[in-house]
Formats: sequence, C-alpha cells, structure tokens
Amino acid sequence: MTTIKIPTPLRAYTGGNAEITVQGATVGAALDDLLRQHPDLKAQIYEGDRLRNFVNVFIGDEDVRYRDGMDTDISASDNLRIIPSIAGGAEHIADRQPMERIAPEDVTLSHDEISRYSRHLIMPEVGIQGQRKLKAASVLLIGTGGLGSPLALYLAAAGIGRIGLVDYDVVDETNLQRQVIHYTSDVGKLKLDSAAAKMSDINPYLVIDKHNVPLTSENALDILKDYDVIIDGTDNFPTRYLVNDACVLLGKPNVYGSIFRFEGQLSVFDAKRGPCYRCLFPEPPPPGLVPSCAEGGVLGILPGTIGTLQATEAIKLILGIGKPLIGRMVLYDALEMTFDTIKLRKNPECPVCGEHPTIHELIDYEQFCGVPAHDRSDYKVKSAEQGIKSITVHDLKARMDAGDQPIILDVRDPHEWEISAIDGSLRIPKGQVVVRAAEIPRDHEVIVHCKTGIRSRDSIILLQEQGFTNLVNLKGGINAWAREIDPSQPTY
Repeated sequence: MTTIKIPTPLRAYTGGNAEITVQGATVGAALDDLLRQHPDLKAQIYEGDRLRNFVNVFIGDEDVRYRDGMDTDISASDNLRIIPSIAGGAEHIADRQPMERIAPEDVTLSHDEISRYSRHLIMPEVGIQGQRKLKAASVLLIGTGGLGSPLALYLAAAGIGRIGLVDYDVVDETNLQRQVIHYTSDVGKLKLDSAAAKMSDINPYLVIDKHNVPLTSENALDILKDYDVIIDGTDNFPTRYLVNDACVLLGKPNVYGSIFRFEGQLSVFDAKRGPCYRCLFPEPPPPGLVPSCAEGGVLGILPGTIGTLQATEAIKLILGIGKPLIGRMVLYDALEMTFDTIKLRKNPECPVCGEHPTIHELIDYEQFCGVPAHDRSDYKVKSAEQGIKSITVHDLKARMDAGDQPIILDVRDPHEWEISAIDGSLRIPKGQVVVRAAEIPRDHEVIVHCKTGIRSRDSIILLQEQGFTNLVNLKGGINAWAREIDPSQPTY
C-alpha cells in the first residue's frame, strides 16, 4: 500500500481527505486506484489519458516526469504527492524617479543608518559591505496584497535602497484579514499609496517607485528591466506567466510565491541557473478549474509566512549568501505544520527557457490562460462562455415579487451557506454539479448563483456540456443580492 498526499485544492474531491492509501506497483497504477476510489478527481488531474500540464506527481522530492513517468515503479514505503499550480489606455507610472545604478562600493551609510541596521552589521554574513549591497539594490514587488504586505514591510525595514510597487487596486474591507500593510483607515485608498506610506514610516531612507498600472505585455519589459530582483506576489495565472516570461527574456531572478487556503508554494525561478515557472507548469489550468483565493479562501496568516520567506530569498540573492531556492520548491502545509522541499529540473523543451525556445517576446496572456489577468466579477466573457444568459438581482427580485418563483441553484461550498443564502435554493457545490446533475431540473428555468457570479458561470459551462439549456447566471451572486436587495445579509 502506498500513500498519496492530496493538496488542499483537490481535497473537495476526496471527501476532505489529505492522504489516500492506494494499491499499485507503478505510479500509473496507484493513480488508477486513487481515481477508482474518488472518480471526481479525474477531471481535475487528467485530460483524456494523460496528466494535465498544470499537475505534477512527485515521489518524495523527485518529479516522476524525469524518471519513467507513469511507469515508474513504487514501493509501499514511497509517498506520492500531487502538486498542481495554485492560485489575484497608455501606461502611466506615478511618482517614479529616474533609475540610477550605484555600485555597492560607492554607497555610503550615515550614522543614523549604521545605528538602524546595527543588528545586520554585527553579522559577519552581512556586515557593512552587505548592508551597502542592500542599499544599492532594487527590488520590484508585483502586487501589494497578501504576499506583498509582508514583503514590502520586511524589505523596507531591511534597508533595500529602492523598491518598486506594481498595483492599481484600492483597499477593500475584505483585504484587511490578510493584507497587513493596509489598515481600516485606508479603505478606499490606492493600495500603492497605503503601502508606500507604511514603508516610508518604517524606513525614511527608501526610494519607492509607484507603478499605478496593471502589468501587461505592453509595459512589463519596460517596468521590470530596471530592477535587480523581481518578486511575484500575484494572484492570477495570466500575470504569473507574464512575469515568468518577462524575467526569462530579461535575465532576471523571479522570487515566486503562491497561496491557497492552508497551503503555500515558494521557489526562485532563474533561467540562467535553473528552471523557470513554465518548466514546472507548462500550461495553466482551464478557466474555472482552480478557484482563486476570493472563491476558495485563504488563512489570513498564510501570506505572512510565504511572503516573509520570499523576502528572505530576495535578500539572500542580493547578498549572495546561503543557498537560494533555485531548482527547488518549498511546499508549506499550515494544517500539518510541515515544510517539504522538492527538486525542480529545467525542461529542455520549455518554450521560453529551453534549448530551442519558441517564445521570444511577450504574448497575449489572457488569451493563453483563457481568463483576464485582473479578476473582477463583472469581467467580459470569453469565447467559451458565449451564449450564457444572465439576470440581475433586481430583475430576479421583481419576478419573485410578481409571484414567479424560479428554481435557484446555489453552487457555493456548504460552509458558505451558513454566511448568507436565498431561501428555498437548491444547494449543490460547484465540484458536484456534474455528478449530481440528475437533481437539477431540465424543464424549468434555473437561476444559478455563487458568491460573485464566477463559479456559477463556470458551473453553467460544465452543465451545458451535459446538455443543459435552461440555466441563467445571477450577476454579482449572493453578494449583489445582499448589497442591493437584502441588506440584512452580510457580504463576504
């Protein structure tokens, strides 16, 4: 018997189990037994008869792709692990000062700075020369949210001389549970302004560049080229692949972190010395298959852990000390309080950093991933979503007041039903809509809703593939209902 460790995003399809005991003499046989026990998993990890490109299987710390793949022999003492990728006009760059390159030996530290950084200076691994390196360095933080908050605070305090921030969002109340650089008094302000104010208060010697723009294929190379280290604090796949490709093309190290619910991933992708993100995940998951933190949730403390580790890796890169996570990935499980490290290999067939690359310039990453880079509940539908009918909460309420009681399908997870709900709804979580399709009427109109309209739209796509033609998406989901129709219910 062999144990397969199931990551958080897939546990909804294993009854919540984190580990499954299976039989089989090879990796393929073990996965077959896993899917026999939990058939709903198949659509999540397989495409036809092969593993999806955003799913990897490891034995211990070794990727089976670089052994014998599905034919790799396993023993009862082996532990298998499934590792998926996890999951948010003319350019205007505000408050940006001209970039000036200063060699560390030309950097001076004032008496006040020597006092401020004294705990660094008495460490032989840092010392005066190391602190000069930090002051001469420039780091770009892409995102000032969950991961960006501890990154910005700790890098500012450490004495990084120049820090660029890329974000164009505003602070919302739902951010405050995990984005600790923003306070209640900052709600409604630009995240850039909120973050920069705290950073300057921590360290007045900083130079802060505020890039108040969404990062796109048109501006990424121009923004990233001026910085020594790039740190990915994004929450969506298009920007993640964009950052990776731009770093490869520019020869920049990319300090990567991602979080979901109780789990985090951490690595340093530097194509000069090791693999890039595409070597591990050649393609993104299909739209809607992997939920975002806004849909699936995240433990508020988790980005603090991963973001702080990203800051550590950035400082190690700048100082040239220790062993950076190039060619390795740390997997953190907060529930089990475990840190595991797996080995990553450079893929010679990688389209951007391989032996014969086919990507020589930035592409359309929204088209590549099938979703917008900057998630909004009201974003425009893509080609796969054409033909989905929708209804506003006001129109639904008017119909209900007129005596028309349509069937309402709630596809949120069970624990969300305790937060808010529309009375009389049929409740089937998104992950179960296909296997429980027989419970959904086909001869009456069905209004489908989730939290904001994203999962309900994706559920409709899944059900349309099963032949349903009577489904209508509720715009804005239960949160729009709570805001505009029933204020007695909370938004979340």
